[in-house]
Amino acid sequence: MSDTPHSHSHSHSHSHSLGHGHGHDHDDEFDRGLSYDLPVLARRRMIRLLAGASMVPLVAACSSDESGGTSAASSSSPSGSSASSAGADCETIPSETAGPYPGDGSNGPDVLRESGVVRRDITRSIGSANGVAEGVPLTVTLTVVATESGCETPKKGAAVYLWHCDREGRYSLYSDGVTDENYLRGVQETDAKGQVTFTSVFPGCYTGRWPHIHFEVYDSLDDATAAQDSVVTSQLAFPKDVCDTVYATDGYSQSVTHLSELSLETDGIFSDGYDQQLATMKGSVEKGYTATLTVPV
Repeated sequence: MSDTPHSHSHSHSHSHSLGHGHGHDHDDEFDRGLSYDLPVLARRRMIRLLAGASMVPLVAACSSDESGGTSAASSSSPSGSSASSAGADCETIPSETAGPYPGDGSNGPDVLRESGVVRRDITRSIGSANGVAEGVPLTVTLTVVATESGCETPKKGAAVYLWHCDREGRYSLYSDGVTDENYLRGVQETDAKGQVTFTSVFPGCYTGRWPHIHFEVYDSLDDATAAQDSVVTSQLAFPKDVCDTVYATDGYSQSVTHLSELSLETDGIFSDGYDQQLATMKGSVEKGYTATLTVPV
């Protein structure tokens, strides 16, 4: 994998036998997937170490310590902070690996060129596939904002490609049993508020990873559907209390075990800071949940 967090020119090994969360016989596949994450983590930690050694006064002045949560707290503070102070705390969302199951053409399957991939409801497969992902209803709204504006200006006309695993912890196009499906993957163009909203189901928790959603931001819908020149690739994390509640329902039993072995602090992706990536949640199992996140780019 290249030094950049995500590039469509890099190659992933492609296998139709990958099935997260289906027993210990798939641990080797997970380990291979996690290996893609490690160069990114090493690079981010090195940058943080260098910044800490040589730029301590600057970091302190800007209050930009990711692990301290000052950025998230300041930008959403109800105390009426000025635009200039909000701008000082505005940081691009952390870049993360797309992982081994992006479905964006970088390692085999390319759902982005499928007719119908631009859609709000991603619970159903498109094209010749007809599978439907089951689970607790989830609505995801991402608000894309421009960092150069101090996170004040929405990015209208950008595009977001979003994907995640199903209730069983499987990724369509890749995992055993769903290689012919392409559900839980979709693209949308941001509106005047910089927002995209997807109708989905709450993802399961598979071995070794905290419950999450992947997404890529593009400058335009054309770029997204051509799978070229993504602006940033990142991941959204879910709060533990909501995960515990959802995983107590039918169909998520294996997620209870996998979640009990993890924490946000020990997860291979979120352990170096997740304040900008932790979704704000509302709702219930009965009525469904909404997850919202601001994405500065």
